[in-house]
Amino acid sequence: MLELTERQKLILTLVIHEYSRTAQAVGSRHLVEHYRLDMSSATIRNEMSALTDMGYLRQPHTSAGRIPSEEGYRYFVGRLIQQTDLPANIRRTISHQFYQSPQDLEQWLRLAASVLAHQSRGASLVTAPHSEMARFKHLELIATRGRQVLMVLVMMGGEIHQELLTLHEPVSQEQLSIAANHITDICQGLDAENLASIHSQLNAMELDVMDVIKRAMGHSDTMVAGEVYLDGLTNVLTEPEFSGADDARGALRLLEERSLLDNLLSRTIMTSAVGGVQVLIGGEGTWQELRQCSMVLARYGMPGIATGTLGVLGPMRMPYGQTISTVRFIAGLLSDLVSETLVD
Repeated sequence: MLELTERQKLILTLVIHEYSRTAQAVGSRHLVEHYRLDMSSATIRNEMSALTDMGYLRQPHTSAGRIPSEEGYRYFVGRLIQQTDLPANIRRTISHQFYQSPQDLEQWLRLAASVLAHQSRGASLVTAPHSEMARFKHLELIATRGRQVLMVLVMMGGEIHQELLTLHEPVSQEQLSIAANHITDICQGLDAENLASIHSQLNAMELDVMDVIKRAMGHSDTMVAGEVYLDGLTNVLTEPEFSGADDARGALRLLEERSLLDNLLSRTIMTSAVGGVQVLIGGEGTWQELRQCSMVLARYGMPGIATGTLGVLGPMRMPYGQTISTVRFIAGLLSDLVSETLVD
């Protein structure tokens, strides 16, 4: 990136703020009048022309004002936005919402998606905490009807797998509870590969259950992230950038199709440290579905136990300062909640 003078930084920042607010190209006279700048329109026009030559601004039409380019946004995000916090009153309000919510992980994740969408006016996504390697924590076996049994498998980090099993013969609830407690006692903390080491300690019925447990944990190991919670999709559809159905459909498809989202997360934020924030602008030349969008992503949770992702998708002219600070703050809250509830 080319380094800018202080005056050029100011003008780039003001153009981005105005375009974010109005979605209209910004002219030099407007900047002088609106911000009461101690510069002439001609001076600002010359600087805007220089910023255009450097690739930080674009001129949609010959007689129009300027709008930020992808490189302009990247410079703004990387150099001009400080590590600002949300205002104290907003932090208090969000914290109060979480700590008034029932102590249920699913409720917290849905709340996080709702708050992110409301604060950013974009589309939000939150993935449930997921361990890099599934480890056994607890098992429940519940008699339902005849030979059918509901298996509830809880893994380290809080991930839950439920499956209806059909046993070879009916088994009483008392026998099922004894078997579940036995498997829990000897499998605590083991991963899928090491479950084979305890086969000799299991009876025939317990071995059948263990086959299902290993399959469920093996599937969990192949997943990039846990369940996905979305909110605010209609916020994106109302933005002028998405008046074309194809642009809107492409952006939302990335959130709603699991294979596309897993690819995005695995190649971006999943390699970052917990608490780190990453901003994708215009798809970064990789994801065509995001060519009109930006995404702000962060990881939360506890490394080695379970981590998840949260983020916001919006137009490229999103309010980056507020969005980044909101994503960072809620990531910290969710990390604290995961620590309090999932670690024994």
